[in-house]
Amino acid sequence: MAAKAAFPAWRDIPAAERKTRLHAVADLIEANSEEIALLEVLDTGQTIKFMSKAAERAADNFRFFADRAESAQDGLALPTDGHLNYTMRQPIGPVGIITPWNTPFMLSTWKIAPALAAGCTVVHKPAEWSPITAIRLAELIHEAGIPPGVVNVVNGMGEVAGKALTEHPDIKAIGFVGDSETGKAIMRQGSDTLKRVHFELGGKNPVVVFADSDLERALDAVLFMIYSLNGERCTSSSRLLVERGIYDDFIARLVERVRNLKVGDPFDKLTDIGPLIHPTHLEKVMRYVTVGCEEGATLAAGGNRPEGLGDGNYFEPTLFAAATGDMRIAQEEVFGPFLTALPFDSEDEALALANNTKYGLAAYLWTGDVRRAHTFSQRLDAGMIWVNSQNVRYLPTPFGGMKSSGIGRDGGDYSFDFYMETKNIDVALGDHRIPKLG
Repeated sequence: MAAKAAFPAWRDIPAAERKTRLHAVADLIEANSEEIALLEVLDTGQTIKFMSKAAERAADNFRFFADRAESAQDGLALPTDGHLNYTMRQPIGPVGIITPWNTPFMLSTWKIAPALAAGCTVVHKPAEWSPITAIRLAELIHEAGIPPGVVNVVNGMGEVAGKALTEHPDIKAIGFVGDSETGKAIMRQGSDTLKRVHFELGGKNPVVVFADSDLERALDAVLFMIYSLNGERCTSSSRLLVERGIYDDFIARLVERVRNLKVGDPFDKLTDIGPLIHPTHLEKVMRYVTVGCEEGATLAAGGNRPEGLGDGNYFEPTLFAAATGDMRIAQEEVFGPFLTALPFDSEDEALALANNTKYGLAAYLWTGDVRRAHTFSQRLDAGMIWVNSQNVRYLPTPFGGMKSSGIGRDGGDYSFDFYMETKNIDVALGDHRIPKLG
């Protein structure tokens, strides 16, 4: 296996040299940013409005972890009487990276960059629906001077190529971004070889809007976090919880804005929502419209394929109102431009609704009460919470979820905790007593 053969040399390269080469990757990503954006649109149906920044974010990922390559092995000094203990980290070995189809280029760099900075080699299996930019990323990595075998791309179906990767004894860890059911399968497949796993899985993320918040900013954030990126992202705020006193007015304003969103050609800079990734996924999203209507929720906007756009996988931005927390559209991940709105009467009810799913990836809270901002956030069952904000990513912070939304954290040194082993070394500083036997 190429990754196994390349590992010793890549592990032993001075960390400063790894840093230089990862910065070279970032430079090449930026130099090819326009091409990367167009390929990402072509591959996924995401709009150029949002993919124009894909390369910039990917380059930031490489630079961030490149700058930490020299400190990746750092540990702690733990002195005690007569002994000095110190810890250090070392790369775990070849790792498998399995990435999703929604924003594949950026998410691939988010996983691959820290693995390389840590000294690991990588076998990358991109989603079968979006393979193009994974190949382009590998080309740029090799062009930047990363040695052959350090980064490898394996295309194929998850049931075949993915399974082979997760079961292979030479792969020491699997980093996976995708749905929760696939995560369970990967954990089973890797159990015989005791693989370490890191999962970023599904979400049914709440955005909770209290009457004392800045409602105009809250409205902007609600729209952005569900209808940008075609609604196809794990951190989208797909459940809207609004305090009853402002519920009707807030929903009315939301409906007006939703109906103004432009669906169409993803290469058009004015388009807000492009085609969904695949006909199978379009069918899944449309099935939830039927489910919502059958459950008794109110279809307030969208719910159909737009007219005049031919046979593409286009779907209107959709909003269901007057839902209840036990409905499937309030419990299951749709992963499209599909929002479910629920009213609440009290802080306790809002918290119960927010926590009432099997997921716990992200949550969003809008309030003008500083006490509530802290106390409510601390009681939310979510790995990441943004207060009075949309998802604003800060790379040193931990990224990951609770419950069925994942295992482990990315970001900062949290990534190195996954890609590296921590060892303790104890050095005796004197002639301490050793019991005599025999």
